[in-house]
Amino acid sequence: MKKLLTLSLALAATSAFANTDNTLQLEDVFQLEYASQPTIHPDGAYTVFVRNYMDIMSDRRLGNLWRVDNKGELRPLTGGTANDHSPTWSPDGKTLAFVSNRTGANQIHLYWTDTRDHAPVTRLTGSPSNLTWSPDGKWLAFTMFTPSSKPAPVSLPGKPKGAEWAEPARYIDKDNYRFDGAGYAPEGFTQIYVIPASGGTPRQITHDDFNHGGQLTWTGDSQNIIFSANRRDDAFEQPNNSELYQVALENGEIKQLTDRNGPDRSPQVSPDGKKLAWLGYDDNYKSYQLTHLYVMDLNGNGVPKLMTTELDYSVDDVKWSDDSRGLYFSYDKEGKGNIAYQSLSGSRRVLTDAMGGLSYTRPYSGGSFDVSKSGDLVFTMANPYRPADLMLQTSKIKRKLTSLNEDALAHKELGRVEEIWYESSHDDYKIQGWIAYPPNFDPTKKYPLILEIHGGPHTAYAGSFAAEIQLMAAKGYVVLYTNPRGSTSYGVEFAQEIHHNYPSQDYTDLMDGVDAVIEKGFIDEERLYVTGGSGGGVLTAWIVGHTDRFAGAVVAKPVINWYSFVLTADMYNYFTKYWFPGLPWENQEHYMKYSPISYVGNVKTPTMLLTGESDYRTPISESEQYYQALKLAGVETAMVRIPDAPHGIAGRPSNLMAKVAYILHWFEEHK
Repeated sequence: MKKLLTLSLALAATSAFANTDNTLQLEDVFQLEYASQPTIHPDGAYTVFVRNYMDIMSDRRLGNLWRVDNKGELRPLTGGTANDHSPTWSPDGKTLAFVSNRTGANQIHLYWTDTRDHAPVTRLTGSPSNLTWSPDGKWLAFTMFTPSSKPAPVSLPGKPKGAEWAEPARYIDKDNYRFDGAGYAPEGFTQIYVIPASGGTPRQITHDDFNHGGQLTWTGDSQNIIFSANRRDDAFEQPNNSELYQVALENGEIKQLTDRNGPDRSPQVSPDGKKLAWLGYDDNYKSYQLTHLYVMDLNGNGVPKLMTTELDYSVDDVKWSDDSRGLYFSYDKEGKGNIAYQSLSGSRRVLTDAMGGLSYTRPYSGGSFDVSKSGDLVFTMANPYRPADLMLQTSKIKRKLTSLNEDALAHKELGRVEEIWYESSHDDYKIQGWIAYPPNFDPTKKYPLILEIHGGPHTAYAGSFAAEIQLMAAKGYVVLYTNPRGSTSYGVEFAQEIHHNYPSQDYTDLMDGVDAVIEKGFIDEERLYVTGGSGGGVLTAWIVGHTDRFAGAVVAKPVINWYSFVLTADMYNYFTKYWFPGLPWENQEHYMKYSPISYVGNVKTPTMLLTGESDYRTPISESEQYYQALKLAGVETAMVRIPDAPHGIAGRPSNLMAKVAYILHWFEEHK
């Protein structure tokens, strides 16, 4: 027994103290935190936000509510092993509503500022979303999936009492029957509910067989709720064609407010109750289309006014100014998160371009912000060396309010991140990218290079912290990540370059980026590697089918065959309508021309596949096709399957670790 105890203590000591490397390690993922969902108190004195953390025991990202005043003093509002989110203040600032699973299931909770108590006020059977206070403070509206009963068409006879038969067959006739991250869809629809502000029994306001989800807003008299929905009988054929509606609290009567071909969403009623702002566009069936800001009067004869005619970037996250004379909104430009103020008269000014930081695994753009009644901003801040912290910006000061990762990262040697621009050899486009250097980089030495490609394809990388990139750099790799054509934040023309043309010259943009880094003189050209996920997986598979310059490739959660993809992916009615000129059997040549599977005979590069087994966005059958095709073609290959993981593999910290570890293993095996 004494020998076993000694051995156990020795192993524990080895585990705790053997790693003296001060670079970022896989296990450091569990130490990361980030701020999200800032919500300024109505008096402007402090902000409540979600402090997200990685729980090593449950292997989940969790979050508690914290408050930070305008001088940076932090205090917890909630604690424990729970996931608290969606904080929203009552109009008088006395009560904070939020959603939490701390009772075992997601419920609406209230926090009272006078006593600092918090408690659940619902006993819902589903998960509430989109919490919204009525202007008079008497009601909380929310959305929730509401199941409906639909008996199976077949009932098997003859089962003896006590017999253990197989699980009954599942009968499916829904149009969209499964969703990535959610699994097979039960019968039912998302409906709108209200509960008294003091808690109590929820009352269902919408009842029709349509999904009434998304952002909610109240009319100024607290008598109606405005929402977005696709209430068409042919919604499956028109997946993007939503309108704004108004439902009466008293009797559930629904009135349609907009009518056009295209999405209308994210409604916001002005504080004075006179105007309605929302986001949308006229649909021309392109794979990428600019989202614009609209405003109209709510007096019964309002005509929509387009507020962002000349803005060549998609608008998001709209908030009214307190005087109802203008709006704040965000948009991405050249990989940076901008927050702007737009007056109703038409003038616009950019307040900051430093918002971002929410995607801590890979360096995607995107952040969140709130604005006080006096116009002060609190937003999540983009930083290549830290996940999102909060920044306060007023007319007089800019102040960083939080430093959530100094304890975990300040003593670490992170890779330096450098922004680069280079010209495409295909045309005159300038392409933006970033280089992450290994810690203690020496420009006189030669380093292996990893080209890491973003997904989407209509998304954008940014100069933000990315654990995956830093982990690769920590192992001695120079890492290049860029925004080739098709990426957002460079204008609609740049994004639409790949409409019905993907992959294409985006491949050229990526190769030009590799050449631009090689020209700097510190890259070992015999050790070039490439990887990417989702749309980046498509491009990685495309690359190895068109060049042999890479020593190894890891294709993560890819599309390999567009024909099979659109017939197995969850959003198949959207993809066939917006990404392709028609149905696959009517356009087989087009589908196969852009499918990496068509070029598998050219592949010489050792190529590994990596996909979640519960991925319904780019189903694992795509990876299986490529794995077997590579085997038949005699190409060295392997397949990594992440059990139970959806498209967002890094949703669980250990899966993020596994993803990076397997990528680096493959590259190390092919020096």
